[in-house]
Amino acid sequence: MEIFRYGEKEITYLKKQDEVLGAAIDRIGLIQRRVIPDLFEALVNSILSQQISSKAAETVWKRMLERFDVITPESIAKAAVEDIQQCGITFRKAKYIKEIGETVFSGKLDLEELKHLPDQQVIERLVALNGVGKWTAEMLLIFSLQRPDVVSWGDLGIRRGMMNLYGLTSLSPEQFARYRQKYSPYGSVASLYLWELAAQTKV
Repeated sequence: MEIFRYGEKEITYLKKQDEVLGAAIDRIGLIQRRVIPDLFEALVNSILSQQISSKAAETVWKRMLERFDVITPESIAKAAVEDIQQCGITFRKAKYIKEIGETVFSGKLDLEELKHLPDQQVIERLVALNGVGKWTAEMLLIFSLQRPDVVSWGDLGIRRGMMNLYGLTSLSPEQFARYRQKYSPYGSVASLYLWELAAQTKV
């Protein structure tokens, strides 16, 4: 299992930038979050995981791996929508996954090229796909491409984590932007801690 890579450099910087976050980092310690380096696999995983529990998503993912052995653009493009759906997802999700497989397999979307593009351009390419919104694209930036500076306004957990961390009862886009700027260029590491804090009471 691969995990999101970060270490002393990022932690030291964030602690220097924000003492409150720094105290939370010391208390929580290193976080290990799984990543899926293969962007196509990560795309398929992200779509099947939408609006279901993480446990249910794991079950569906195991069925996908059993059904297709390896999940590649070719194997998905050549599969029937019904075969994908039988892994335990809706027809709509199965259709999205097959369409993405066809788009990548045909060469209309070059996933290798995305690895070399700035974050915003990656988001623009990905949201052009049916079934992929901005939040999904941002999660792929973190949990597949391992981009270092992603803090998603669209993620309720991240916003809740910020509110818990700083003792806030509400959070405006302007406040969020100020915190995000403070964490830069290691916003993705800050995001890992904000997710951990989201489930906790105010610190």
